[in-house]
Formats: sequence, structure tokens, C-alpha cells
Amino acid sequence: SPFEFGADLVVHSVTKYIGGHSDVVMGVVCTNQQDLYTKLKFIQNGIGAVPSPFDCFLAHRGLKTLHVRMEAAGKNAHAISMVLESRVSGAAGGVTKVVYPGLPSHPQHELAKRQQHGFGAMVTFYCAGGRDQAAAFLKALKIFALAESLGAVESLAESPSLMTHASVPDEQRKLLGIDDTLIRLSVGIESCRDLVADVNQALDAVVASMT
Repeated sequence: SPFEFGADLVVHSVTKYIGGHSDVVMGVVCTNQQDLYTKLKFIQNGIGAVPSPFDCFLAHRGLKTLHVRMEAAGKNAHAISMVLESRVSGAAGGVTKVVYPGLPSHPQHELAKRQQHGFGAMVTFYCAGGRDQAAAFLKALKIFALAESLGAVESLAESPSLMTHASVPDEQRKLLGIDDTLIRLSVGIESCRDLVADVNQALDAVVASMT
């Protein structure tokens, strides 16, 4: 709730969680100040930034289930993050580090608890080994689809260094902590048991690739 912390404008990608079904491209700017709203409305009208009626229908449909989708995806993500952290043992477990604000090990865990309603459904972790092991993990997945997007009902996995952030210079990627072993998971609303099993068997493939 950014407005509670003094934000004047809030920007959302409707394409992601609000739409939630990977079938609409849209963004939205929100404000609770009438003067800002009037200026934004003038700009929107002037440049013709008006979504189609069907895109609006898709976004409105997504809003109807946003709460239950976020709750389900968040629970799945938390469960997967704990499984990943339980396997942080280098080569033996296939994982070297997990990054998820719902874990006490995250440096901003307490801040997230105070400011957020839940911890979201994005989980990142570092594979043991190198690029080959990260590729082995992605290749072994059966439920998670290999794709760059996020925020939909289906679970997705990707390698940021080779996909979403491939155009970022190497030095800048290193500063951001994006190396060839980083894996990003956008956790969906499928069966938690199935997703956990999928991650575990893919990590087993990582371990096997190092022996």
C-alpha cells in the first residue's frame, strides 16, 4: 500500500499479477490527488494512451481473482523457498543461496513483514556449479515453463543472465548479483506438492550433472 507511506503516484504493470493470465499488455498509474489526476488525464488524452475495450475487460476479469491468486501463489512461493533453503549445501544440495523476503535469512525480512501484505511469489536462487548446472535445472523442469514473463497463474523459470538481463553489460550484472547460476522463479497457483516435487527433481539433475 504505497499511499500509506506517502507516495503521490503508484505505477502497476497490469500485464503481470493484476491481469494474471499472460494475455493483456497494459500499465496503470494511480493517485489519490485530484490535481495530479487531472494532469494525468490530460496527458493520457493528448497522447492517446487509451487501452482497448477488450484489454480493459481482461484486466477487470483479472482483478476479480487477484486476491485469491496472490494468496495461493504466495503460499506456493514460500513453500518452495523453504525447500530451496533446505538444500543450501553447495554441490550436495544443488543450491548455494536463496533470495526471498519471506525467509528470515533475507536481510530485509523484518521490513517486508512490517510493510507488505505477504511476501509475493517471486523466488530467486543460485544454483551450485556454473552455467551448465543452471541449464540442467531449467531443462529438467516439468511443470515450470521456461519463459521471461512473471505474475501469471502458471509457474515460470528463467536464467536472468541469458534472458531478461542478457543486454545488461557484464560488469553491471555482477554489481546486481546476476551471474550465470542465478535462477528466477515466478511461482504460480498449481498444486504446491507438484511444484515442490518439480523443483526437487530438477535440483537432483543439477547434483547429477556435477558427478
